[in-house]
Amino acid sequence: MASKNIEDLKRPANNGHLSVRAVGLTLMAAALALLVVVFCATSNASGAQELVRVSTFTRGLVGPNFTMLGPVKDGGTIVAETAPGCWGPMITPIFRGGHEVTQPVAVEGAKVGDAVVIKIKKIKVTSIATSVGTHEAIGGTFTGDPFVSRKCPKCGTKWPETYVDGIGWQAIKCKNCDASASPFKMPHGYTMAFNSERSFGMTVGKAAAEKMAKEARKYAALPAGSEQHSILVFGKHDIPGLVTRIRPMIGNIGTTPPIVMPDSHNAGDFGQFLVNAPHIYALNQAQKELRTDGHMDIDSVREGTILICPVKIDGAGIYIGDVHAMQGDGEIAVHSTDVSAEVTVQVELIKGLTIDGPILLPPVEDLPLLSKPLTPEERAKARELAKEYGVELEDVAPIQVVGTGADLKTAVGNGLERTAKLLDMSDGEVRNRVTITGAVEIGRAPGVVTISIMAPVKQLKKLGMAHLLKEQYGL
Repeated sequence: MASKNIEDLKRPANNGHLSVRAVGLTLMAAALALLVVVFCATSNASGAQELVRVSTFTRGLVGPNFTMLGPVKDGGTIVAETAPGCWGPMITPIFRGGHEVTQPVAVEGAKVGDAVVIKIKKIKVTSIATSVGTHEAIGGTFTGDPFVSRKCPKCGTKWPETYVDGIGWQAIKCKNCDASASPFKMPHGYTMAFNSERSFGMTVGKAAAEKMAKEARKYAALPAGSEQHSILVFGKHDIPGLVTRIRPMIGNIGTTPPIVMPDSHNAGDFGQFLVNAPHIYALNQAQKELRTDGHMDIDSVREGTILICPVKIDGAGIYIGDVHAMQGDGEIAVHSTDVSAEVTVQVELIKGLTIDGPILLPPVEDLPLLSKPLTPEERAKARELAKEYGVELEDVAPIQVVGTGADLKTAVGNGLERTAKLLDMSDGEVRNRVTITGAVEIGRAPGVVTISIMAPVKQLKKLGMAHLLKEQYGL
């Protein structure tokens, strides 16, 4: 089409007299237009985008069968509108997992055996309030796992559609037979309201909790595409008047595993419940090892953190969900303050960095003391000591390797093994380095930990990670 247009422009006008200058200018304009067409065609050939927005969800599952959005360019940005994790999906029987994570986004050029860097730029809490507490499964509402394989206790419909009628745990009703169908109730819980600046949360009393329960979707600020019932419907108010700081973090973020699994079970601890389970999402032990450990619940996965994730399917498939308004180490109640949020991340591709699970580069204030980089004054004193004893200071930088497993002992073992493989060290060397330059910290009980270690920069350069340490810690 462009060539035809240029030929048309070469033809004389009706009067047969077209100046040489006019012909030249016209041809130049046409040539520029052709270049623009070719450039646009080339740019659109890959379909990669600088910015990808996602506000659609997967009903509690992750895996390679979901259509990916994007792809986002290497260096591009993803803005995700996220729905609350845990309690909302837990009381909504159509869900196949305990969260409501976003539809995955492909990363341009990502292939199996690469790694994807996710830089968390912003987490904006949009919920006005939330409700959380300890859980108790209700007999007759599930087969094997109440987070995954749900059914109506009366009519037996699997993963039944439900509606809300009233408030309290019995308000979730099966559309088929009108029986109460929530798989869970909350033995001890609270409703928390947030101030307008989203800097504090305060637990409320009975009147406020029940008012919010009647307008649950509004106070939860559920995204338009969310299918969950808000947990605010329960109207819990067991700890009124407790105030705490808001420091948002992301409980479930990462890349897509090469096998379909419930989103909440993409980790070594919750994933153990899938092994030989009596439902269609059962895995064997070998299949469980295909997880990508997106469900970490590590409180330092927050604004300013750099996350490095394995690519186990082409495109990587980045997903995000389960934002908490705040959470202490260990998440000992199993659930924290699940909220709706807008999350902004920037992505980067590292070719050929083959890892089994996530690596964290948290903000420096979140590092354990022994893993914090030396100050210039400390380093000057260290050089003096090195000179005195005739040794050269090793150039090191802090990293955190995530380990997961059925229990904390297994998770620690998994983290140490991953660290040794990454840094090409013996188990003994890793243990010694962690003991004097790092720490083992609990992300989530029962089975998520971080292994902090001061790693040799020369090895990090080989892995293609050194520039990230410079960006994060100025090293």
